[in-house]
Amino acid sequence: MKNTDITEKRRHIRIDSLNLSHIWVDEMGEGIGRTLNVSESGILLETYFYPGLEEFLILTIAFEDKLLEIKGKVVHYKSREGGRFETGIEFLETDDSAVRFLKKFIKRFRERTVFESDFKELNLVKRGKVRDIYDLGDSLLMVATDRISAFDVIMPNPIPEKGKILTQISLFWFEIMKPLVGNHVISGNADDYPDVCRPYADMLRERSMLVKKAEPLPIECVVRGYISGSGWKSYQESGTVCGIKLPDGLKESDKLPEPIFTPSTKEEVGTHDINIDFEETVRKIGKPLAEKVKSLSLEIYNKGAEVADKQGIIIADTKFEFGLVGDEVILIDEILTPDSSRFWPKASYKPGGAQKSFDKQYVRDYLISINWNKEPPAPSLPEDVVENTRKKYLEALRNLKA
Repeated sequence: MKNTDITEKRRHIRIDSLNLSHIWVDEMGEGIGRTLNVSESGILLETYFYPGLEEFLILTIAFEDKLLEIKGKVVHYKSREGGRFETGIEFLETDDSAVRFLKKFIKRFRERTVFESDFKELNLVKRGKVRDIYDLGDSLLMVATDRISAFDVIMPNPIPEKGKILTQISLFWFEIMKPLVGNHVISGNADDYPDVCRPYADMLRERSMLVKKAEPLPIECVVRGYISGSGWKSYQESGTVCGIKLPDGLKESDKLPEPIFTPSTKEEVGTHDINIDFEETVRKIGKPLAEKVKSLSLEIYNKGAEVADKQGIIIADTKFEFGLVGDEVILIDEILTPDSSRFWPKASYKPGGAQKSFDKQYVRDYLISINWNKEPPAPSLPEDVVENTRKKYLEALRNLKA
């Protein structure tokens, strides 16, 4: 492609498709950023230069021993920490061969999934539904894979980028909730991890956290602000959820008069969690601790719902996990992600039925539509379900951090 039609304010950006963690600007000859996301209409970069809107660029993508040149225009940017910028570049015209190569490039980018980690030199102690946990001695390394579960069963195919998205959303919320409750995060930056992790830094980047060791409580702390899912089913049958009497006449997806605490058991992978009432929670962990996590759960939910509402998202319900470090109760695992919560777009909210969502409800709905019995083994997800789920998770992250 000729460069003569580009304005003088142009940069040549080289993106190596075999190493999507770096970007080169030809004039500088050095790595200055990284690829955040690629689509057929554009690319999102983290850069160290101030682009300015209306700036035009030539993106040179190295692919299959060919150099693919694509003209682009900066359509979005915002400041990030450390003098960096998030830069959205919209692809302009490309010839047919460029489009074909671009689609292959995007496919390869999205296929960089992590179904499970395999760090030979580290001590793997647990594979959960989504996260792999390694014991580093004084701390734990928590790796968010791209696995997705529904109805407590792991699906056979991963969702590209999902682990990274979940990790970035959790880090966002952990920071916001610090004034309310401590958490287990030591660092979310792979460069800060112990030397033994260095060989795996590329895989760990953005999808992992170094965390404190804590004693997990044997319950999941569920908070519901709206009536949906298993809560709606229970309400239809008995007018209650986890022993809590609710007003008559509620419609599916109605906002509750106030959020309610509806805990569940924490079962092993492949088995189903069981909703329990507060009295059973007291029997499991004692009254003082039960009252503490109930109070914290409601407080965290209310704060999260307030923040999300300003970004156009309704958090219909969510679940938290707590652990003990000595006598201190802290948040562990993840917080207010599309895996642990129902995220609804505020603009389309209409009670009286199921809602559009930014979470894995899309996967659940597909599985219900094919009459799967919710027992292992899970069926393979079609390509469109995988891709649309990825887009929903990514949209949740972008909206929250907009």
